[in-house]
Amino acid sequence: MSRAAWPGENVPLGATWDGEGTNFALFSEHAEAVELVLYDRSGEMTAIYDLLERTDLHWHGYVYGVGPGQHYGYRVHGRYEPQHGLRFNRHKFLLDPYAKAITGTPQWGPEVFGYRWGEQEDTVPSELDSAPCMPRCVVIDPNFPWGEDRRPNTTWADTVIYETHVRGFTMRHPDVPADLRGTYAGLAHPAAIEHLTRLGVTAVELMPVHHFVDPAHLTEKGLRNYWGYDSIGYFAPESRYSSQGMRGGQVREFKAMVRALHRAGLEVILDVVYNHTAEGNHLGPTLSFRGIDNSAYYKLSDEDRRHYWDVTGTGNTLNVRQPQTLQLIMDSLRYWVIEMHVDGFRFDLAAALARQFYDVDRLSAFFDIIHQDPVLSQVKLIAEPWDVGPGGYQVGNFPVRWAEWNGRYRDTVRDYWRGQSRGVSDLAYRLTGSSDLYQGDGRRPWASINFVTAHDGFTLRDLVSYNDKHNQDNGEDNRDGTDDNRSWNHGAEGPTDDAEVNELRARQQRNFLATVFISQGCPMLLNGDEIGRTQQGNNNAYCQDNEISWLDWEEADASLRAFTQRLITLRREHPVLHRQRFFEGQIGRGYKRKDIAWFRRDGREMTDRHWTAGERQSLGMLLNGEMIPDRGPRGEAITDDTLLVLLHANHEDTLWQMPAGWARSWEVLVDTALPEDAAGTRTVGAGEALPVTARSLVILRSRG
Repeated sequence: MSRAAWPGENVPLGATWDGEGTNFALFSEHAEAVELVLYDRSGEMTAIYDLLERTDLHWHGYVYGVGPGQHYGYRVHGRYEPQHGLRFNRHKFLLDPYAKAITGTPQWGPEVFGYRWGEQEDTVPSELDSAPCMPRCVVIDPNFPWGEDRRPNTTWADTVIYETHVRGFTMRHPDVPADLRGTYAGLAHPAAIEHLTRLGVTAVELMPVHHFVDPAHLTEKGLRNYWGYDSIGYFAPESRYSSQGMRGGQVREFKAMVRALHRAGLEVILDVVYNHTAEGNHLGPTLSFRGIDNSAYYKLSDEDRRHYWDVTGTGNTLNVRQPQTLQLIMDSLRYWVIEMHVDGFRFDLAAALARQFYDVDRLSAFFDIIHQDPVLSQVKLIAEPWDVGPGGYQVGNFPVRWAEWNGRYRDTVRDYWRGQSRGVSDLAYRLTGSSDLYQGDGRRPWASINFVTAHDGFTLRDLVSYNDKHNQDNGEDNRDGTDDNRSWNHGAEGPTDDAEVNELRARQQRNFLATVFISQGCPMLLNGDEIGRTQQGNNNAYCQDNEISWLDWEEADASLRAFTQRLITLRREHPVLHRQRFFEGQIGRGYKRKDIAWFRRDGREMTDRHWTAGERQSLGMLLNGEMIPDRGPRGEAITDDTLLVLLHANHEDTLWQMPAGWARSWEVLVDTALPEDAAGTRTVGAGEALPVTARSLVILRSRG
């Protein structure tokens, strides 16, 4: 039998403990009644409270004696009229959208669906109680000994991002204790941090850590949602990554991880999924948002409000036009910055968030509010600039303060090194920060997040090893994942001897890595690419929570790791490789030389005719270190060595004539054909020819 809760307060939303009791507040515009349900840790229901107070569409109440560790959830009463967008069902136990911690996972069955299972349509409400099959929300103690935790505040120009997975990074790490592997504490372990700092990256971008669920179609196959792009709790850290239990310990452990990474000088960026939830389409389960206020939280079809407007490919899209849904996203973002101390966000399918009406609107309310927010406007913001709806590919169209995953960069660089480039002019744009995409609206080179591999697709080793995907383990007859592998295929023009093939594959890995780290913009490295990680040709390992996805530290390629470290060090030590402003390309401001120059293999500078004449396989890029428009922290002028980068994708060796008039001699710093080549062991004079191996990249430094 239920009882009435004390009135309490309508803000903040969620469960807020004050030392004596807990205030509960839940938004629902169209509900007719709300019940707060409490459970003990054994799973037994202990009390039901009616939230009788309703202020500004928030249902709220206060319960004395309830504190950290308390399990809770809601039942929301109202009309079940899917044709009108209403899907209330008092028989469904619902998660609090503002829950700071969640324990457990859904047990899939007819109980968790709002409609009667077995009916042809979803028009008849289910009377089955879903509570025994549902996770629980947990009241938390927000206090944490942050001490003198400080954000690294790495400038964008100096940032090197490492995309990684909390679980997969340490699950097979021999130096991380077994009970910590795959957890927040495992990522905070000195052995894990030592790899990151030794490598030289400055930020870890964590794949989704918002609490998510394993979809029924995966659990039926014995698989799991490894990537985590099915969020159901935007304030709760995923509990399966916690070594301290699921009763609030995951919150403390996440904070401790951030504190440890900050102490090592590493920023923490979260991959966040605010475009859709785990509830799927109109036939999906009722776990939270759908049963609390379906028409407020989701975009519904104008033609039939039973169905959802889906530009995410998951069955639903969050309704950012609705003020309360927009507030949920903003409150979540601020919570992770203020309370959890994270340093930025990468927004999955960010174009979906910009769809105020139909088209992607770069001036949407979402961007306006973030730009005006005193907290969020100060952190790193990265967009995945596309969704699956019409007009959803928006690379280059996000506003100032936003960086973007540059899909044009990925495709151009892959095409070049596999010998499928349509010309080097597009490559030149990508190497210099993609000014054609970002300069016109006032952004800087760092707006371009440069990458050739990411979690979605082949690993670097697989990119150069497979011409076809091998996703059979996903249980979809290899139909899932992209068919477009842009790796190289040596064919008739490449080696046939196994040893030569393996050497070429290794060189191609080094070519991709070197290209990323000599490009203007912000480089992003996929975890494991520096040690030769393979997924055995699986380019869509979203459901492979096993050795296919986990980093294999025992088989790490030490040579490739050392090479990657050299590249990151080279980038850090040479400001000309990470300028804060775009190149001008012309002589001016009292200088006698250009800030950048482009050369052919004969040592002559490229002209307009050469750019359009179809050159596709060789390009020399000279970066003038004496003409850097940036200033140091005290306003001092910055200068550097002049660097010459030679890119040669042809299948035959060549001789490259050194340009005259820039230096008396050139010293080889990096040669992807000679990964162990020590710096400074080879020099070549101006006007002399340097042997350049087929499919290789060489970086030289001016001398004299």
